[in-house]
Amino acid sequence: MTVLETNGLKKYYGQAESLVKALDGVNLKVEQGEFVSIVGTSGSGKSTLLHMLGGLDYPTQGSVVVDGKDISRLKEDALAIFRRRKIGFVFQSYNLVPVLNVYENIVFPVQLDGNEVDTSYVDKIIKTLGIESKVNTLPSQLSGGQQQRVAIARALAAKPAIILADEPTGNLDSRSSQDVLGLLKVTAKKFEQTIVMITHNEEIAQMADRIVRIEDGRIVTGGDRA
Repeated sequence: MTVLETNGLKKYYGQAESLVKALDGVNLKVEQGEFVSIVGTSGSGKSTLLHMLGGLDYPTQGSVVVDGKDISRLKEDALAIFRRRKIGFVFQSYNLVPVLNVYENIVFPVQLDGNEVDTSYVDKIIKTLGIESKVNTLPSQLSGGQQQRVAIARALAAKPAIILADEPTGNLDSRSSQDVLGLLKVTAKKFEQTIVMITHNEEIAQMADRIVRIEDGRIVTGGDRA
């Protein structure tokens, strides 16, 4: 089943001579359970693409369909609700709430949506990520690798249709990067999650099931599952 699909996706900035084609006709399909990495140099359009896929910005043209819904046509309020329920985010900077402990951070998005926390499911995620001894700890008392594990757990807790990871190891050393990405892959398989990850790190990208390369706002390889 196709979880994510873009058709003719374009994002332009400016006009006339100052026109920048950040995305210039991107067609991409991601199937249920896939782990896809999107790689490209600085300015290639990979971060803009992630913003479009996550409904953080609207395209100039084309569509983004997530879990059967064309999010490029949703109004802001409806889009915000859809994002919270269907898209999990893992950012380079972790984005944890500093006054909440680890467990509270993990379940926060679920509670924000007014839903009951599936405690058994959350406990399994916490155990899989190896942070069960840190559940009452504040983010400031954690290492970078531990904070990113919490961010991954938070993204998984809401059982989203897809998880989008934006340079998730950008603030980590090489060993922590390998550990975190290994855990991300293991948890994705265990909990049948679909992941799209943006990275400039070729070694990290190789851990994915499929590598999509983007240059000058266009996908050059890997846009459709072989």
